Amino acid sequence: MKFDAPLIQGVLIKRYKRFLADITLADGSELTVHCPNTGSMKNCAEPGSAVWLSDSGNPKRKYRHTWEMVSVGDGAVAGINTGRANGLVKEAILSGRIAELAGYDNLRSEVKYGDENSRIDLLLERAGEQCYVEVKSLTLGEGEVGYFPDAVTERGRKHLRELEAMVGQGHRAVLFFCVQHSGVKMAKPADHIDPKYGQALRQAHAAGVEVMAWQCDLSEAEITIARALPVDLS
Repeated sequence: MKFDAPLIQGVLIKRYKRFLADITLADGSELTVHCPNTGSMKNCAEPGSAVWLSDSGNPKRKYRHTWEMVSVGDGAVAGINTGRANGLVKEAILSGRIAELAGYDNLRSEVKYGDENSRIDLLLERAGEQCYVEVKSLTLGEGEVGYFPDAVTERGRKHLRELEAMVGQGHRAVLFFCVQHSGVKMAKPADHIDPKYGQALRQAHAAGVEVMAWQCDLSEAEITIARALPVDLS
């Protein structure tokens, strides 16, 4: 996924009101930008961190710039724009990069399904078969381990219940961690943050929900899903 133009670098002053952040640019000026992340952004919002912004080019937008990436220490970078995760996974599937999800004839996004009024991120279809793919953006790194979620998430547990129900109906279901963090080497449920989510994930996996994690390469020019990571559910 290429950016329309190379990202602009700055330094984080603070994130606040969930969707806003103040940034200092290279020329010393300050800018308020849109923060496209509803999570806690644990370890991804430290004041003084290097950040990268995209420019919509639209002067009529209240906040013309969007926070895309942040330096998270030890040379690692995290992509904090959770809105990009679905597109990144869709792009990788359509290009045939993810062998486990290849061979389907049709791909649809944001399809209503389930008994709890949900929408599946990606629905893959071929003759007589459906594969439900729920995408989660993983940005929390602690050492070489990437964790999800970074805050308690009842919504995340609902999605697991829906996926489990699809398996019960004879369909294929996948929880896909889009790891937008360059410094981790495996993915795990964040039991120290939301133990109920970890329990629900293990239950769903035992019922037949597949769990995958793929790490992105991140640069000022593009983000690309690059490699599979192991998932530790122990």
